Amino acid sequence: MKIKDAEIISLMQDPRTQEKGVRVLMDAYQSRLYWHIRRIIVDGDLAQDTLQETFIKAYQNFHQFKNDSQLYTWLYRIATNEALQQINKLKRMQKTDEDPEYYMQNLVADNTHSDAEEIQIFLQKAIQSLPEKQKLVFMMRYYDDLPYEEISKIVDMSVGTLKTNYHYAKQKIEEYIKENYER
Repeated sequence: MKIKDAEIISLMQDPRTQEKGVRVLMDAYQSRLYWHIRRIIVDGDLAQDTLQETFIKAYQNFHQFKNDSQLYTWLYRIATNEALQQINKLKRMQKTDEDPEYYMQNLVADNTHSDAEEIQIFLQKAIQSLPEKQKLVFMMRYYDDLPYEEISKIVDMSVGTLKTNYHYAKQKIEEYIKENYER
């Protein structure tokens, strides 16, 4: 039985049932948010940490949820912001010669993969080469199949800008594949 957002919101708003509400919220959205974060961050452990931070922020700031958007839109926005903060921390810690390509190469080094896994890794390398905004829009649209209107609420961008970013992201990924894919 799938619990509805209205029930989660009701549980979260009542101090007596808030703890149960957090558990239900986590059960309902943990997987979707994890994979959203994981596509942004790539590293599984860091994605898991970011997911925990997302739920902590959601719990601490639930009083700010205005119920003018869907609950998952609000959660995705928190998750997206947390993931971007993690990426910014990583960038500050990395040496200037370490770009996303270098990170992806190290992540997959010394592992043998099936053809499907190699294609998936190659696609991730292409996505990681995108500018942050394009990467974010592409992942939400391509992987999560979110409508532009929902993405607009999550990243606080106009629908027109999102469509442009998605279009450019697709073009850059196609170019990356044409230039770098060896078979």
